[in-house]
Amino acid sequence: MTEVTDREPPRRRVPGPARPARPGGSRPRPGPGARPARRPSSTWRPPPVRVLRLGSPRPRLRMVALALTLVMLVFVVRLLQVQAVDASAYAAKADENRYVVHTIAAERGAITDRTGVALATSVDAEDITADPTMFTRETLKVGDGPEQAAALLAPIIGQDQAGLAKKLRTPNTRYVLLARRQTPQVWTQIKDLKAALTKKGQADGSTVNVLAGVFSEPSTKRVYPGGDLGAALLGWVDAAGKGGGGIEQQLDKQLAGKPGKIRYTQSGGREVPTAGSSGTPAVPGTDVELTIDRDIQWAAQNAITEQVRKSDADRGYVIVQDTRTGEILAMANSPGFDPGDLAHADPAALGNAAVQDAFEPGSTAKVMSMAAVLEKQAATPLTHVVVPNRLHRGDRLFQDDVDHETWYLTLNGVLARSSNIGTIMATGRLGRTQAEANKVLYSYLRKFGIGSYTGIGFPGETKGILAPPEKWSTSQQYTIPFGQGFSINALQAASIYSTIANGGVRIQPTLVRGTKGPDGRFSPAPEPEKRRVVSAGTAKELAQMLESVVDDEHGTGLKARIPGYRVAGKTGTANRVDPATGRYRGYTSSFAGFAPADNPRVTVYCAIQNATEGSYYGGDICGPIYKQVMEFALKTLQVPPTGAQAANLPVEFKP
Repeated sequence: MTEVTDREPPRRRVPGPARPARPGGSRPRPGPGARPARRPSSTWRPPPVRVLRLGSPRPRLRMVALALTLVMLVFVVRLLQVQAVDASAYAAKADENRYVVHTIAAERGAITDRTGVALATSVDAEDITADPTMFTRETLKVGDGPEQAAALLAPIIGQDQAGLAKKLRTPNTRYVLLARRQTPQVWTQIKDLKAALTKKGQADGSTVNVLAGVFSEPSTKRVYPGGDLGAALLGWVDAAGKGGGGIEQQLDKQLAGKPGKIRYTQSGGREVPTAGSSGTPAVPGTDVELTIDRDIQWAAQNAITEQVRKSDADRGYVIVQDTRTGEILAMANSPGFDPGDLAHADPAALGNAAVQDAFEPGSTAKVMSMAAVLEKQAATPLTHVVVPNRLHRGDRLFQDDVDHETWYLTLNGVLARSSNIGTIMATGRLGRTQAEANKVLYSYLRKFGIGSYTGIGFPGETKGILAPPEKWSTSQQYTIPFGQGFSINALQAASIYSTIANGGVRIQPTLVRGTKGPDGRFSPAPEPEKRRVVSAGTAKELAQMLESVVDDEHGTGLKARIPGYRVAGKTGTANRVDPATGRYRGYTSSFAGFAPADNPRVTVYCAIQNATEGSYYGGDICGPIYKQVMEFALKTLQVPPTGAQAANLPVEFKP
């Protein structure tokens, strides 16, 4: 029988997990003297087994919620900025794309002659434009759309093909100007071509129309019905529509008017008809009526052009003036140009040489010296003047244009034969000393308008050159009396003779009679300034002396005679300063006068620069022009002869 005890039976050892073998083999046995291995304690427990648990989702949800909140906050802030802070700016940008604003060109005012005949006017035209955004690859689905369009447009509008293609590729814009002021026929040709391309695309199923982005804007084009008639006076209009010379430039603000604006809704480069439009209309320019008579201008221009050609001269000009009013009836230049075709114009011919050229007048200026002598009562038309063959004054020996024995002339004869020596001797009587005489002569030159602008306000006008008497050189004080040593322009020269013809009263020359605004009301130009230069008696004596120049058989102006009319005039042949070198070369040939001599109505002045063929004397080449133009002007203005007999003042006296 088994014995039962209270002792606990021994525990059964449960083997633990195997340990990995040590490197190098089995576990070494302890050597002698080694401490025995420590036995595990009876309280040893195996390590706890780790249990895998799922992480909490709350932190991750918080981070996601925070990120979404930040994103939404950015959107809210941006939305607030767009709709509240920058709302007006974005609205403006939207309007830029939605609305199109174009300038409406104002119709330029017309320029007419004194009878209302148009000398410069405007006709309907078209500005050819384009929208570069409609020529991109994305729009046309082709890469060379601008080049294709340029190849089609270039021969129609006369522009360079490469330049057009470059314009059609302009970035960041919806508007480029391809050509200005094309005729309506040109735009019709482009429209027909656009329609043909559209029809072709519909037929072959293609949607490409390389001209779809080409448009037009109404404009006006400046035309000159008379071609080169009065071109130097009228000027021209440049590519930007601005006056580039002459009256077009001088009165540009009045002629141009005020441009208007139109604003309309667009889509795809086309106006939306149902959206309506708004804007301000253009105000047409003011019409300008000149004092010019077209027929007299034509006669003067033809005459001077023909003589410049015959004389193979550098240039020439003719002025025709109404002696009673100061109005300029003609201002002709040769060579000229066509203001409607500047591409073929000679640059040297542009401008108005009649008021822009400064030249020494020569003997036509002697009438001012005689006016001073008569007005100061230093002599009378019948005063005897003994004119030697040579005259020594200062540092020079003076002579007349012809070699002669001693002349026994009256003061009237000195002017009739255009004696330089006689003029020097006569003006020497103006003062007790030469310096005093110089001051008196200078004062009369100034009264006649020398050294001052004429008053017409023409662009580029010269006032000439006249030094004060204290600065006259030794030779100038003797050459100025007969027209050398100072400079004037052609209009100044004409004004001198008009002053004498008007009884000694100088009337400021005028070129504009008045203007007519868009309302059709005519506004006359202000009254010109008037100033007495010499007495009426002196003016009458001068007119009689000037008749001797033309009527006397020894006078220098025989070729200016007009049958049935009494003619007063004076020739001039002066040494000419070459503008290129500043030295004397060639001659200035001229003739000035008025008619009828006893009841003047018209003044004509002619000058030709550097005649190289035939005669260069003023009486020979300008006298006939004076006659031709004066006859035409008298007939045009219906001025009858007076029928009175000429004074026939004596030219010579017997010693």
